[in-house]
Amino acid sequence: MGDQGLLLEFGDEISPEIHHRVRTMALTIEARAIPGVVETVPTYRSLLVLYDPLTISLAALKERLREIEQAPLETSLPEPRLCRIPVLYGGSYGPDLQGVAQYHGITEEEVVRLHCSRPYLVYLIGFMPGFPYMGELPSELITPRLKTPRLVVPAGSVAIAQRQTGIYPMDSPGGWHLLGKTPVRMFDPKKDPPSYLRMGDLVKFYPISEKEFEERNEWEGHTAERRAQSVWRRKMQDRHAES
Repeated sequence: MGDQGLLLEFGDEISPEIHHRVRTMALTIEARAIPGVVETVPTYRSLLVLYDPLTISLAALKERLREIEQAPLETSLPEPRLCRIPVLYGGSYGPDLQGVAQYHGITEEEVVRLHCSRPYLVYLIGFMPGFPYMGELPSELITPRLKTPRLVVPAGSVAIAQRQTGIYPMDSPGGWHLLGKTPVRMFDPKKDPPSYLRMGDLVKFYPISEKEFEERNEWEGHTAERRAQSVWRRKMQDRHAES
């Protein structure tokens, strides 16, 4: 990883157990506050440790990390949040629902039932701000990516690809199969933190009607508008206080 990053591998497969070790190691390194360690970046099954080579050498960093690995990890992970996410499946909101059902030889209703049948672990947030990579899907829903990615996937689209499921936080290109859409905003730069979900969360999807979707979507829009108005009012108050 060059002279500023060290990659720690924890296994060859994607699993909650390996990911638990990755996150625990990351928190332990942060708790030790090793001089020269700038940041840790957890992924599915590895941990990237970024460091300042002017403060700590690669050999010294490896020795410190070896000491941590050999000792009992002293940091416990917080209890995961269970986040229930409503989804309007099918139709124009989930244009690939029918195709996924046909691919697996099951009904659209069965696809929805399977997708809602278990909680999914948020392994990481990427490839764009607020996009949660979650898994694993039931074996009956494992589906290859689209052969030709879409140029635009609408924000809020709930999708699957391979063993994963995810939610597009904003309009973007994408090659996953779109099953539906959620009215929940996945990313709001005015919030702290801006991402609705975070690594380690558990997500449980549940189906809603079009009426429920529109009501929730309208509520989310009003909430965002009120937040923007609140920010504007605070700025105006600050200006008056300074004058």
